[in-house]
Amino acid sequence: MSLDEAVTIGVDFGTLSGRAVVVSVADGTQLGEAVHEYRHGAVEHLLPGTGERLPPDWALQVPDDWRDVLRLAVPRAVARAGVTVDQVVGIGTDFTACTVLPTTPDGTPLCELPQYEARPHAYPKLWKHHAAQAQADRINALAAERGESWLPRYGGRISSEWEYAKALQLLEEDPELYRAAERWIEAADWIVWELTGAESRNLCTAGYKGIHQPDLLDGSGRPSPGFLGALHPEFGDFTDKVDFPLSPLGSRAGGLSPRAAAWTGLNQGIPVSVGNVDAHVTSAAARALEPGHMLAIMGTSTCHIINSDRLADVPGMCGAVKDGVVPGLWGYEAGQSGVGDIFAWALRTALPEEYAREARERGIGPHQLLTEKAEAQPVGAHGLVALDWHSGNRSVLVDHHLSGLVLGLTLDTRPEEIYRALLEATAFGTRTIVDAFELAGVPVTEFTVAGGLPKNAFLMQIYSDVLRRPVNVIGSEQGGALGSAIHAAVAAGTYPDIHAASAAMGSIHRAVYTPDPDRARVYDLLHAEYRELHDHFGRGGSQAMHRLRALRAQARTTDRAADPTSDRPTDRPTACPEPDGVRA
Repeated sequence: MSLDEAVTIGVDFGTLSGRAVVVSVADGTQLGEAVHEYRHGAVEHLLPGTGERLPPDWALQVPDDWRDVLRLAVPRAVARAGVTVDQVVGIGTDFTACTVLPTTPDGTPLCELPQYEARPHAYPKLWKHHAAQAQADRINALAAERGESWLPRYGGRISSEWEYAKALQLLEEDPELYRAAERWIEAADWIVWELTGAESRNLCTAGYKGIHQPDLLDGSGRPSPGFLGALHPEFGDFTDKVDFPLSPLGSRAGGLSPRAAAWTGLNQGIPVSVGNVDAHVTSAAARALEPGHMLAIMGTSTCHIINSDRLADVPGMCGAVKDGVVPGLWGYEAGQSGVGDIFAWALRTALPEEYAREARERGIGPHQLLTEKAEAQPVGAHGLVALDWHSGNRSVLVDHHLSGLVLGLTLDTRPEEIYRALLEATAFGTRTIVDAFELAGVPVTEFTVAGGLPKNAFLMQIYSDVLRRPVNVIGSEQGGALGSAIHAAVAAGTYPDIHAASAAMGSIHRAVYTPDPDRARVYDLLHAEYRELHDHFGRGGSQAMHRLRALRAQARTTDRAADPTSDRPTDRPTACPEPDGVRA
């Protein structure tokens, strides 16, 4: 088969949906796509089946929703592409992370066993499950006390979103289930297990979410049993649940199994690439693999990925991993836990009926209406500054018990002004991350955006003005799925490595937005106010946010104990509605 005829499939598993794309191996042209919305969405309120109300900060998912993407979206994408299954030379996948689940030795999720289906801890914990903050705090405190060598690789603090904190929460809150979980696996690896019929583990999720640093940990790559046992006597052997040979990115995990071939309609045995994280795989799609090129994947949350030829301790990063994004370089990850989610929150809470009516009458979405009204104002005219911590802070503070704030409200403050302040806050959060890299000696030479949010030109101009640098835009609207298709092409042997496949199949538009000096000067003043609030509430000047969260948790726990059905949401348990141009 010629290169011009060959196609690969990339499947991007997001927060609320999964998307499959069929891509030309020759040049990355997208030939067909299909999306499947998860039936259960993000389970944040009620446990499926039982209707049990979940505690605060929980976020789960249902594995069969992911299988449905393979059963439904993949065949539809192939049909829409107008290609034959014989043209498909490989399939690749990416996943949100850290989304992790307990399974039996053969990969069966514990939540699918009748004896455990009513146990919340049996379900996959979505990346935005933040209920393990107390466990993360203890891990960080003990690691700092013992001087664990791996801690600086994670900016000095690991996150409650990651494998170890979530597993320790499982052990402490449901020890029987912890013992039954013989495997603890990232969804990125589990879905590949479903596709191939054989377990595999990828270097990316192990490094960023699983504290795997082989050059520091005597070749084992994992925290020692002594360290883990000091956290809990039964935690010392936790690494047995995750231990497995790690495969490099772009390699072949196996061939498509008969069962998965029946689901997808594809040919049995075609190469399946090793699993990967949605943000990291997008770097290949955006041609953002060279050192110093930062990629921000912007949707419900934002991940910042940058490669470098140098190793540095960058405070508050999500990890520095050798070969973590592309072989031969140190890959760094940072992020913001809430971005598109925050804009959606603004619509749910601060959009008056008169604005909603105007949007309906004009035939536009409420995000577009608020954007138009906000854009008409000069920088700083709202007199506001906000903190973008509605889902906590991932970088650089790594504290998911922080919360959002808007300062400067008056009786004259309008909805579009609050909305603009929140847009600006997310840009200030990104600037804080960029500054942290550069102060640590990792220069940021280019800045590129991907995901759903770059469709909002006003938002992107704010980012360019706040960052005082040009903003590039990825050439594909489906960066994650395209990146997975690129990795599938490497696994299939059509390109020698990720760099070559990215050069042929990826795309980028450079300097789509450039900073305006006058606006940038005012944003410097607003950013200074942001940093003052950032340090006051986030670095110990005030513990008010933590105290308020503790009161909230106590009150909700008491209420739940008194009446398990009280305050029960009536809608299905999903995340907030997605704003225009934002996809999970």
